[in-house]
Amino acid sequence: MLKTLPQLLQQAKQNVQLLTAKQAALDISQNNGLLIDVRESAEHLSAPAIGAINIPRGVLEMKILEIVKDPERPIYLHCASSLRATLAAEQLARIGYTKVSVITCKIDEVLKMHQY
Repeated sequence: MLKTLPQLLQQAKQNVQLLTAKQAALDISQNNGLLIDVRESAEHLSAPAIGAINIPRGVLEMKILEIVKDPERPIYLHCASSLRATLAAEQLARIGYTKVSVITCKIDEVLKMHQY
């Protein structure tokens, strides 16, 4: 049976940690976490999130091992709606990263994270 995108998202949400931008900013300041923007490059360039590196969802699995060698390093993912970030978090967990979180707020809140 084929699964719809909402079904995949619902399943993925059961296996990932979900955070607000405020909580993510606090955590990152305390644990040297890495903020990753999984939006496409053009989206990131038009409204960059301060402190985030851009690794589009489509190439995340290919690039992440070059950037994050420690599977225990906290990783915080965001996108415009949290859909891509949630699916990306599930993939990172499959690779072996153990501390992956999804920022579940609107993109505007992520863009202002440095203000918290």
